[in-house]
Amino acid sequence: MLMNYLPSALLPAALLPSALLLIASVLSQAAVAEAKPLPRSTPEAEGVDSAGIQGLVEAFESKINAVHSLMLVRHGKVVAEGWWAPYAAEDPHIMYSVSKSFTSTAIGMAQQEGLLSVNDLVLSFFPELAPENPAEQMKNMRIRDLLRMSSGHQNDMNPVIKAAKDGAWIKAFLATPVENKPGTRWVYNSACSYMLAAIVQKVSQQSLEEYLKPRLFDPLGILPPLWGKSPEGVNLGDGGLTLRTEDLAKFGLLYLQKGMWNGKRLLAERWVEDAGSLQTATGGNPDSNWDAGYGYQFWRNKVTGYRADGAFGQFAFVLPKYDAVLAVTSGTGDMAGVMDAVWQYLLPALREKALPSNPAAQRKLRSKLASLSLPVQSGEPHMPLTADVSGRKYSFESNELGITSAGVDYFGPDSNVTFQDADGTHIIPCGLGHWIRSRTAFQKRISNVFDNESQGIAASCAWLDDHTFMAKLCFHETPYTISARFTFERDKLLIDLEHNLRWGETKRPQLVGKRL
Repeated sequence: MLMNYLPSALLPAALLPSALLLIASVLSQAAVAEAKPLPRSTPEAEGVDSAGIQGLVEAFESKINAVHSLMLVRHGKVVAEGWWAPYAAEDPHIMYSVSKSFTSTAIGMAQQEGLLSVNDLVLSFFPELAPENPAEQMKNMRIRDLLRMSSGHQNDMNPVIKAAKDGAWIKAFLATPVENKPGTRWVYNSACSYMLAAIVQKVSQQSLEEYLKPRLFDPLGILPPLWGKSPEGVNLGDGGLTLRTEDLAKFGLLYLQKGMWNGKRLLAERWVEDAGSLQTATGGNPDSNWDAGYGYQFWRNKVTGYRADGAFGQFAFVLPKYDAVLAVTSGTGDMAGVMDAVWQYLLPALREKALPSNPAAQRKLRSKLASLSLPVQSGEPHMPLTADVSGRKYSFESNELGITSAGVDYFGPDSNVTFQDADGTHIIPCGLGHWIRSRTAFQKRISNVFDNESQGIAASCAWLDDHTFMAKLCFHETPYTISARFTFERDKLLIDLEHNLRWGETKRPQLVGKRL
């Protein structure tokens, strides 16, 4: 059931910027000194069966084979953590719709500061951008309707607002038709999340990222995140945030602790309860991980608790019944498979009381977590053709990827693959039988890592046969890997690129190059 809030008590407009800056400065200075990693413990000491965690990890590998990291927090302490190479603890990872839960948190914080109320009308924040005759139901849309994905729209308005040629997404949203009474129909609508970010920016006169820094990121010790912005300068509250795995776990822990952090209240307990509670029904299939209902930009779990949930398997599971949080990053289209593995293997491993020490199981688990790796490219390190093609360049006619030339170059025990496009020449070190990490600007548009000239890449390569060289290019700050097949035919080079994940076709048109 929805709870009512008091109307907002806004600060006088003339005092708003200076007052907020003062609050932000005080909060930030106090929080930075407290920032530190989460405490660590052993599974059994916190009532977790090491063998159960081992089972979850093995299920991730056998059933998904595209999980990038996990971190399990029990009773406020990390009891298991691991990253599948080439992913690593220090890597930020694009979060996609997990961003929505952070946007919701900003709304909760803005409400407790008196800047807004969830009962405020959406149009009241943007009178200068409203159409002359907005849809009748648009006039009745409130912040809580945006939070619950119950704006009244028949469909997701995200593609509509992002197609606005002038880049004015807020104005485009306010002009959309609203077919149903707000609050009566649930539709997953990322444009609602964007509007929440825009509202926070309007009332605080700060971007979402700036607003959350002293209130959330600094107290939790979350390193400066990268958060993309729209053409009109609003953070992408629907999906533009990048975080490290421990950052994600800390966020889940804040909600598990009902808004408390290191003995201080950051978020109202009532907000935490409302955000994770059933606010809107989403379907009737008890077997579906998406039909258990929706809160305030959080999904309800079909088994217990709730979660922040992002495309391709980014999760922060908040499990109050078990006093546990599980953070997971992935690059999979089988998000339901990730969740079902958690229900099947992890939940039975969470016990009410501490368990007897089990050194053998703990050693086995530690060894497993320390040796995690995604499969490297299999094949042969050399072929008779290696010497002939090494260092040669091949030119390509105009193509949709903008690649003008490419080639393979051996050096020492490893090799480089080289691409040239409008952004320059990209030399990517490539490990024969192992991963080599570096940074690149090659194909940075595929990653959605915004405002960053380069991104992390790890490459592994091998020869498949006498004429075929294959490179795996893993963009390890994202869910994406490109498999690049180089087929050498006399004076020609054929390149076939295939994405592990993509909105649209995963296989790109073949490139045919001539030897220079």
